[in-house]
Amino acid sequence: MDSDDFEQIVCQHYEPLYRFALSLTHAEADACDLTQQTFYIWASKGHQLRDRSKVKTWLFTTLHREFLNIRKKVVRFPHVELIDGHEDLPTISPETVSTLDAARVLEFLGKLQEPYRAALSLFYLEDYSYKEIADILEVPLGTIRSRISRGVAQLQQSILTGSGTIHRRAMTASQSDQPSTRAAQNGAT
Repeated sequence: MDSDDFEQIVCQHYEPLYRFALSLTHAEADACDLTQQTFYIWASKGHQLRDRSKVKTWLFTTLHREFLNIRKKVVRFPHVELIDGHEDLPTISPETVSTLDAARVLEFLGKLQEPYRAALSLFYLEDYSYKEIADILEVPLGTIRSRISRGVAQLQQSILTGSGTIHRRAMTASQSDQPSTRAAQNGAT
């Protein structure tokens, strides 16, 4: 496609595309970005369109798909200002941070119950994904998520108390994740 054709298409369709993008995003900057992205895709893939009478339809469809892709990413990875999220962070004193080193964390990790220790070690030390850990440990993906979440909570509690032992409440929660002895025996047969 030569630059004259591209320029003509941009001149002809920019305003209606921008208005459509603005109606979707409700923000001028996002509408501009979305429109520009649509024309970028047209520049790289527009030559694949066989029927030039469908350029307008192709552009609007592409813009809508890009909008949906962006929305999907925003929903999956929401933007949180650090100021807004500080309540969710654990409270660790500066003294604890300065005295905590990798060997000490590994010591605390070693004191966790095995299911939590295995999941945390594979996730944080070996950089495996949840899915890979589920395959390695041969347990459902949801169980891995629970074990990592509970393991992190127990590890934080151990670090905050500085004792390396797990509080009774954390122990009770962890025991609910382990199968009963009878169920484990039935599954082994």
